[in-house]
Order: sequence, then structure tokens, then C-alpha cells
Amino acid sequence: MSTTVTEATPTTDAAPRPRRRIPGRHAWQAVGPIVIFVAMLVVVAILTPAFIGGGGLAIVATSSAPILLLALGQAMVLNVGSIDLSNAAIALLGAILLALTLGPVAGAAPLVILLATTLFGAVNGFLVATFQVPSFALTLGTLGIFQAAALVLSGRTTVYVSANSEVTSTLYQTGIANVPMTFWIAVVFAVVLWVMMRYTRVGRGLTAIGKNESAAIFSAVRTRSLKVLAFALSGFAAGLGSIAIIAQAGSASPSGLGSDLLLPAIAAALIGGTSISGGVVNPLAVIFGALTVALVPIASAAIGIPTQAQSLVYGVVIIAIVALTMSRNKSSIVK
Repeated sequence: MSTTVTEATPTTDAAPRPRRRIPGRHAWQAVGPIVIFVAMLVVVAILTPAFIGGGGLAIVATSSAPILLLALGQAMVLNVGSIDLSNAAIALLGAILLALTLGPVAGAAPLVILLATTLFGAVNGFLVATFQVPSFALTLGTLGIFQAAALVLSGRTTVYVSANSEVTSTLYQTGIANVPMTFWIAVVFAVVLWVMMRYTRVGRGLTAIGKNESAAIFSAVRTRSLKVLAFALSGFAAGLGSIAIIAQAGSASPSGLGSDLLLPAIAAALIGGTSISGGVVNPLAVIFGALTVALVPIASAAIGIPTQAQSLVYGVVIIAIVALTMSRNKSSIVK
């Protein structure tokens, strides 16, 4: 009687070892925005000592309000793996509409503008989600539409608030710690978004889409409606930005305050730890991203960079932050 001994052969179906996470990236997303802001603030304080004592921080916070609002909206869209190139144009169009309607509609005008800009954003999201149009291409097209609408409505000139200016100007003229209410409204909005993203099913669904949309679909996440929501939030944030612009300037024009907020808003969202490939966002960190971006012109002047080169600075910052934070996993897809 003989026995046959079979050798155990290693199976090729064994589960692969989980990919090690890169701790540096997670540390960046947690404390990086604060570190960058503090480091830039220290540089400015050393080069221009009068900045801190002269109310410089209040000035930075004040100028960061529109940037922060647009960056928060951009962060919501980036979190689902998309991008909204039109939200700054929506904010500018909303500001022009607000300047035109404050006279006849008075206190209801800001609510009307918020509804309109939210609808603009929702339409963007609907088109992206329903027709599978790449968000970059779609919002690049609507960017042109909103800019054209702003030019037509304004008559290519500055539109001034004719009456009831106190409805919005109060938000800029009053504040806390010498910082206007426009900034604190943006901070409250960031807190609300943080609570939503951290503690609600909607927030977890939005993040799931950014991490792995296919898995989210198989998990019964309503990806289409949540994408519409992300873009609607971007539109709503743009509407708040419109109010902040009118509160500060009392007027709006296609080439005035708010016309150059697209790059700063994207930079603020990315500096705030938002992943451009989706699935990572912290609205509270975006606050420091916006403060950092608002500090860029002051820091640039302090180290001798001309004002004309600020767009170059924003571009370099965006490239550097994307290189530092973007996932290199083979399964990652940039949408």
C-alpha cells in the first residue's frame, strides 16, 4: 500500500496585502493648512513688523471672506471628484443682480440672489450627473455663459446700489474683533458644512462618491442627486460671496471686485487640504487656506514680488499642493 504526498502550492488567489497609507499625507491634511498660514504670517511679521500691530490680521480676514465662501463651495465639488470653474462667475453675476435688485426688492433681494445662484449651481450638477459631461468642460462652458450674462446685465460698466444699501453694508460695517460679519458668516458656513460632512449620511455619501464612485453606486448611494447637491452648495456659496462683494464695495462690475476670484478660491480649497482627486475635505481647514491666500499679496509685496505676478504665485501654489496631496494609488482616477 502506498501513500501519495501532495505538496502544498502557494495559491495566486490570496488576498493582496493592503497598501500602506502614507502618514505624511494625512498629517498634511490635518495640520498643513495651519502650518502654512502661520509660516507665511511669521515671514510677513519679520519683514514688516508693523503689520501685526497695525491690524493686519483683521485686514487679511476681511479680504478673505469672498475667497473663503467660494473656496468652501469649490471644496464641496472637489470632494465628489469634480471641479466647478463657474462658481466665481456665478458670484460676480449674483453681485450684479443684487446691485440691480436691492432698490426695488429691498431686504428680499439677498434671498432672491441666493435662490438664483443655488439654482445655477444645481443646473451645473444636473448636467454633469445626468449627461455624464466632464465637470471641467461643462463648467468651463457655463463660465462663459455667466460672464456673458454679467456683461449684458451690467452694460459693461459698474452697477451701483441705488437704494437700501444698508441691507448689505451692515454686514461689512459691523463685526466682531474688528472683523466684518461677512467673514464670520463664512466661518459659520464652514462649521455647518463640517458638521454635515462629519456626522450626516449625506456628508458620508458625498465623500464616498469622491473616494470610489463605482463602489458608492453598488452601496446604493444616490450619486446623481448628491452630485447635484454638491454643485448646488457651490452655487449657494457663490451667492453668499455675491452678498459679501456688495457689502464691501456697494457696487459690482464685470471687471471689479470678485472678477478674479477663481484661482484664489481653488488655491484656498487645495491649501485647506481638499484633495483634487476627491474623497478628502475639511471645511474648517479651508478657513486657513483662504486666510493664507488672502495673505499672499501682502507676503508677495514683503519679499519683493510685483503685484502683476500674483496669478503666477497662485498657479505655483496650486501645482505644489496638488503634487503633495494627490493620491498615487493605481486605482485613483482624476475626474
